[in-house]
Amino acid sequence: MDFNGFYEEFGEPFIGRKRKKLKEFLQKSELDYDEQIEYTVNLADGDGNIVATGSIHQNVLKCIAVSDQHQGLGLSARIVTLLMNYAMERGREHLFLFTKPKNLLMFSDLGFYKIIQTGDILLMENTRDGIKNYISKLSRPENPGTVGAIIANCNPFTLGHRYLIEQAAAQCDTLHLFILSEDKSAFSAKVRYELVQAGVKDLPNVYLHHSSDYLISSAVFPTYFIKDKSKAADANCELDIRIFCEFFAKELGISKRFVGSEPFCEVTGAYNSAMRKLLPDYGIEFIELPRKESGDLPISASFVRKCMAQGDYESIKQIVPQSTYDYICSAEGRELAEKLAAQECGNER
Repeated sequence: MDFNGFYEEFGEPFIGRKRKKLKEFLQKSELDYDEQIEYTVNLADGDGNIVATGSIHQNVLKCIAVSDQHQGLGLSARIVTLLMNYAMERGREHLFLFTKPKNLLMFSDLGFYKIIQTGDILLMENTRDGIKNYISKLSRPENPGTVGAIIANCNPFTLGHRYLIEQAAAQCDTLHLFILSEDKSAFSAKVRYELVQAGVKDLPNVYLHHSSDYLISSAVFPTYFIKDKSKAADANCELDIRIFCEFFAKELGISKRFVGSEPFCEVTGAYNSAMRKLLPDYGIEFIELPRKESGDLPISASFVRKCMAQGDYESIKQIVPQSTYDYICSAEGRELAEKLAAQECGNER
């Protein structure tokens, strides 16, 4: 289809020579090609040169660029419209995009609303006050008292998670527990949430929530337009922490954020360090609790998954609640264990 003399081309995603050409075009706009792309729209001239592009992954628009020579022709609007049509056809109504802060006005004119902005990143969504509306619907007591929060993946829920939640709940009148909603873990989001729900049902001051797309999701971890990659991880952490502080903590009255010590994952350790630095700016106390140990080793969900892959159910039984163990021993859990075993076998080759 032609648009102002340019033709549209689509990739799911582009491969080979076309991907190489797209990468080169993005580099001219100081953008990197994001490997997490499922669909791309290009506008090209009669000679096949890209003049505008945009991509999408799940509900996140990304890698949107227009050549300097073709600014002001409405090409960004056309790209965004085509991407939104693609998303809507797949039932994805709530969309996000990141961009550089200088592009705020341009994307505001295209129907997107600012969520938060740091020095490097502007995060927007296509729903006015979407984040505020989401938080306003979260359950909470009328008189919350001292309020704390934990954000966790629980892949799967272990006695270590239970210990952290118990300790945090004892230091608060109300504890908000957010379980990550993204389906990027071995255990599905649905299963992880249900295992946590079963594992904390006896703690009356714990309020369990899905994290939605706003907390520690792909919607808040962009890197493709950050020129200095050495600063990308820090920029991502800052964006997510400020979303938590300026929206979730403010609306829910959260004054304490609890985490478990992190001896295994470097990324999580860096995120904890960023929280330790930034949370006090918002009057929020950062509380790091030592991990519960089994024997001489800290309990970890990664160890549970490793034991599943190796068929070591006796070790698993020592470090997970009964509800988690029952799921792992179910037909669905056994099927997951087979997948983990195949992955571990593949990694060893």
